[in-house]
Amino acid sequence: MRKYVLKRILLMLLLIVGMTFIVFASLYIAPGDPAAMVAGAGATEEDIERVRESLGLNESFFTQYVIYLKKLLTLDLGTSFTTKQPILDEIMVRLPNTLNLACAAMILSVIVGIPCGIISALKKDKLTDNVLTTSALIGISIPNFWLGTMLIYVFSVLLKWLPSGGMTHFFWTPTGFKQVILPAIALSSSTIASFTRIGRSAMLDVLQSDYIRTAKSKGLKKFTIIGIHALRNAMIPLLTQFGTSFGVLLGGAIITEQVFVINGIGTYLINAIKSYNYPVVQSTVLVIAAMFIIVNLIVDLVYCVVDPRIKYE
Repeated sequence: MRKYVLKRILLMLLLIVGMTFIVFASLYIAPGDPAAMVAGAGATEEDIERVRESLGLNESFFTQYVIYLKKLLTLDLGTSFTTKQPILDEIMVRLPNTLNLACAAMILSVIVGIPCGIISALKKDKLTDNVLTTSALIGISIPNFWLGTMLIYVFSVLLKWLPSGGMTHFFWTPTGFKQVILPAIALSSSTIASFTRIGRSAMLDVLQSDYIRTAKSKGLKKFTIIGIHALRNAMIPLLTQFGTSFGVLLGGAIITEQVFVINGIGTYLINAIKSYNYPVVQSTVLVIAAMFIIVNLIVDLVYCVVDPRIKYE
C-alpha cells in the first residue's frame, strides 16, 4: 500500500509538470502581445520593448519555462500583469468561493443522484424508473448557464425568494445557504444525472448477483440487503464517478460563476484570458488541475476502505 501511494504521488507530480508545460506552451504560441497590454494603449514601441524586457519575454521559450518552474518550487506563481499583485494572494482570495460552490454542488449531487439511481434500479421498467431516467437525460442535456439564467428569473426576479448572485459566506451558514442554492442547482444538474444513471446501472448489476439471491433466501430484511450488501458493492463505480465529477464541477464553475457573478477562480481565469494576463491563466489552470489530480488520488485510496478485497501492490 505504501509503495502504491508513493508511486501515485510521483505520478501526480509528473502530471502536474506535464500540465504546466502544456499550458505554458499553449499560451506562448497564442496570438496577442502581453507586453503591449501591460504597457497600455498609448505606449510607444520603446515602451513596449522595455516592458517586454522587464517581464522576461525576450528570453527563449525553454528559458522562460525553466524560470517558471523554479518559481513554482517556492510557491511563487508570479505577479499579475494588470493588478501588479502576487497571483497566489489573489487566488487564495477567490479559491474559497469556487470550492464552496463545487462542494455544495457535489453534496447536492450525492444526496440526490445516488438515491435516485437506487430507486430507479429497484423500480426497474416501472413508471418511477422511466421518470427518473428521462429526468437524468434531460439533466445531462440542459446547459448549466441556461438553467442558471432560468433559475435567476424565476426565483430571484419573479418570486424574489433567493439572491440572484454573489457569494460572501460558506454554504453551511444561513446566508451562504441562500446564496449557494441556485448556483449549486445549476452547476450540479448534469452531475446529478450522471450519478443517477451510473447508480442505477451499478445497482442493477449487484442485485442480479448470487449473494443477493442468497441473502433474500435467508429472509434478511430488504433494507439490510439494499443498504448494506448491495449498496456497498455498488459504490466502486460511484466513487470513480465522484472523482471525475469533481473535475467537471470545477470546470463548470467557470461558467456558473459568470452567470451568478461569483468572485471565484473561474471568473478570475476568464478575465485573465480576456486581458492576455498569461501568468494568471497559467497559475489558475495549474491550481484547478492539481485539485482534480489530488481528489482522484484520494478516491483511489478510499477504494480499499469501501471494498477490503481491493489490494494495491
